[in-house]
Amino acid sequence: MVIAAAEITLHLPACHSLKDKRQIIKSIMARVRNQFEVAIAEVGDNDLWQSAKIGLSHVSNSSQHADEVLSHIRRYIEETRPDIVISAFEKEIIHW
Repeated sequence: MVIAAAEITLHLPACHSLKDKRQIIKSIMARVRNQFEVAIAEVGDNDLWQSAKIGLSHVSNSSQHADEVLSHIRRYIEETRPDIVISAFEKEIIHW
């Protein structure tokens, strides 16, 4: 079993309140969850208006496939939300 985990730090320059941020983050998480069948949640920067940390995980039988899924998710966010900047992307592949 291979577990792929990632933490994505997002910069949201257009947000001017926590309500704006929550709306954008919930939308991104729902789309990523439905498109890629991964577990995803907001894991940090909860009180900051223009920053968010999202954690996600994916289980696979191949480390190459797991790595590809994480890379596709990054590209998907960049392409579907050009108003958001991915300021950090950390990933780890764990062989269980």
